[in-house]
Amino acid sequence: MRRRILLPATLVLLASLPAFAQQRPADLQPLPEIPPPPPMADDAPEPQVTIVKRGEDTIEEYRVNGRLYMMKVTPPHGRPYFLVDNQGDGKWSRHEGIETGLRVPMWVIKTF
Repeated sequence: MRRRILLPATLVLLASLPAFAQQRPADLQPLPEIPPPPPMADDAPEPQVTIVKRGEDTIEEYRVNGRLYMMKVTPPHGRPYFLVDNQGDGKWSRHEGIETGLRVPMWVIKTF
């Protein structure tokens, strides 16, 4: 008996919810205009690329602030490879391609 009374009351309540949702308060104000995004500060210097020919190999030297950090060696026969100085200590590691493997981004925060 109780279930028969609750079911119609629940249906009437659910049917009237859209009518309550459409009512708007009278004191609505329009939203302010969205401010433009701040200008992008591009402080990162672009690398200076120097192309050198050593023997039959073509070497592209990449420098930022005068510091050599990467070289791309292109032999006349075969695939090019990269020599990268990850730590800045002059120890070069060879990579067969920059796209291959995991390369963790490393930035210099402060130098002493």
